[in-house]
Amino acid sequence: MDNHLTSDTSLPCLTTSILPPQVVMLTMVPESSTHPNITEISFTLPNMTSLTSLSMFDFTTTSLRATYMPAMAREMYKVPLVKKLYKERKQFDLIVVDYTFGQVVYPFVHDVSYITIATMGMEPFLSGVMGNVLSPSYAPSLWSVYVGPLSFWQRLHNTFLHIWPSILWKYWTLMPGVQREVWQHFPDLPPLLDIERNQSLALMNSHFSITTPMPLLPSQVEVGAMHCRPAKPLPQDLEAWITGAGSAGVVYFSLGSIASGKSMPSQYRQVFLEAFRRLPQRVLWKYEGKLEGASDNVRVSSWLPQQDLLAHPSVKVFISHGGLLSLQESIFHVTPLLVLPIFGDQTRNGMFVDSSGVGRALMWKELTVDRIVDVLTDIITNPRYQENAARISASLRDQLTTPQERAVFWTEYVIRHRGAPQLRCPAAQLTWVEFLLLDMACLLLLVLLLLLLLIRRLLRAISAKLSGGYAKQKTT
Repeated sequence: MDNHLTSDTSLPCLTTSILPPQVVMLTMVPESSTHPNITEISFTLPNMTSLTSLSMFDFTTTSLRATYMPAMAREMYKVPLVKKLYKERKQFDLIVVDYTFGQVVYPFVHDVSYITIATMGMEPFLSGVMGNVLSPSYAPSLWSVYVGPLSFWQRLHNTFLHIWPSILWKYWTLMPGVQREVWQHFPDLPPLLDIERNQSLALMNSHFSITTPMPLLPSQVEVGAMHCRPAKPLPQDLEAWITGAGSAGVVYFSLGSIASGKSMPSQYRQVFLEAFRRLPQRVLWKYEGKLEGASDNVRVSSWLPQQDLLAHPSVKVFISHGGLLSLQESIFHVTPLLVLPIFGDQTRNGMFVDSSGVGRALMWKELTVDRIVDVLTDIITNPRYQENAARISASLRDQLTTPQERAVFWTEYVIRHRGAPQLRCPAAQLTWVEFLLLDMACLLLLVLLLLLLLIRRLLRAISAKLSGGYAKQKTT
């Protein structure tokens, strides 16, 4: 019987579809799955309270990976269950790693077939590791805000964003910090950068309909919107409340599962409360805890069936943080967006929403009561946002095979072919000197220089001979 180990809890539709194999899930989120084929190993990191208590609104000034991943690795490698899993890792036919924080589990994938899941889509860092180096002339960095053809200065800035963070993370901050912890606990392992290059496949949470189209290797498979599904009926009380809004409709507000509503700075919370008070629509706000000062048209809940809400015809706009999963769900169910990016790729996603016409994007520092009311009114009353969302949704849904089918097929392909080395691009094993042909350029320059020196010496010899012959004629 096949066994799989996954360190990713964000894509349960993948693990629950790979049947009949047994899946062992290493997670910090208890009870992530109740599927009978999934054995869940949950653990906590007692000395990581500063990470778990950190507000997502602080991430705009905090480098999460570089700051916390070495500490996360240090605590994780002390957990007895994790140590046991490391010793038994070669019993697994495949290991699935979430690339976002995958560096801390690289010790588990040494000498074992493994694939990565790129939850933020096509990342230039990950693509480069696999041998598909994306050009900054057109491929936006994870941290950039550019969409579409780039100007000269945008290409210059995008080039910087491609190169500098990669150098910083690989050689100065992230990888060296995690590497020190790895070698302290697993001294016989090779460098993490070498382990990283041996991945067999990357399942990317992207689709060309909702991102910049880019060239793909056989080992890069797009599975964006894999979690999207047809809507289910809403609970009766929620359905009655939504239909009670009449023709004005409902505004749905959620900042995702990580950025809780109560962690929002109070000044922004008050701005939203006043803006919602002025709206004719009802507002459904995913908010943890009690919300003081909410008007009668605002309903608060700590959990809501998001996809079922987005598919409801009375939901006119989705106010979101711009996470990629929320963006995909909104477009899949044809609901315009107002994006308020907080950190990571959310700014880039917000710029896509704005440029593609499926909604608007606002920065938090721009937020005022009038600004929120005006933008929401524009999105709700202008039909072009709904029309653009419907057009892109049709492209997103128009696929020969479903993302879930592709994910399952290629995952099992890697297992059947024992790591599928035939998928790997040879460029992944090259150094930058070899990849950019700098050694060839140096050789050609050396040959050219020698040729020029030879020509120079030849010309001097010819000149000397001619001068000698002329002098001899003159003396005679």
